[in-house]
Amino acid sequence: GKPPVVYEIELRERMVRVEEELKNQRELMREGFNQMEKRFEQVEKRFEQVDKRFEQVDRRFEQIDKRFEHVEKRFEQIDKRFEQIDKRFESVQQDIRGLQQRMDSFMRWSFGITMGTGGLVVGILRLWP
Repeated sequence: GKPPVVYEIELRERMVRVEEELKNQRELMREGFNQMEKRFEQVEKRFEQVDKRFEQVDRRFEQIDKRFEHVEKRFEQIDKRFEQIDKRFESVQQDIRGLQQRMDSFMRWSFGITMGTGGLVVGILRLWP
């Protein structure tokens, strides 16, 4: 083969090239890692934005809950009003029942008096010559 000096020089040149390639590989890896870090930072920012959005949504749900509570209070007030109206209707119905009983007794008395008076008139007319 080749003389040992030439072989040694070729080996050194190859080693230099390999070292340069390794150096380039390291630089490329560092750039890749830097880009990955930037990408992770962007992802973190997006997560923070999503967290902020969720906080806004939570606030909106809290507002909606408060509105529902107000609506429930209004419904409770309406229920109380309906109960009052029901009580009024019950009292009116009782008054109507009382009036019906009075009317019934009045009708009986009137019918009785009318029949009695009619009977007296017929009796007097028959007895009168």
